[in-house]
Amino acid sequence: MAEQASPQSQPRQTDTRALEGELAQLIVQGLNLPVRAEQIDPEAPLYGEGLGLDSIDILEIALIVSKRYGIQLRADDQENAQVFLSLRHFARYVAAQRTQ
Repeated sequence: MAEQASPQSQPRQTDTRALEGELAQLIVQGLNLPVRAEQIDPEAPLYGEGLGLDSIDILEIALIVSKRYGIQLRADDQENAQVFLSLRHFARYVAAQRTQ
């Protein structure tokens, strides 16, 4: 018999998926990328290969997200490599840290 997801885990995953879409839209608009938000693979790397963002792009995203969600991303934070690993990782981080 397959285990069912608890009712509490379902909305959280749905919320994270919705947040992925919001963040993808913010990234595309904020950086004027030549792709549509829904074309961003949530598992693909944001930095370097994958979406192809560089350190300046990441700083711009951090500023946009800071204003929108009330979280602070520091350039010298050791977690940044994990935070910006993919859109999915980024969405999970924002969901856990957001104040707005």
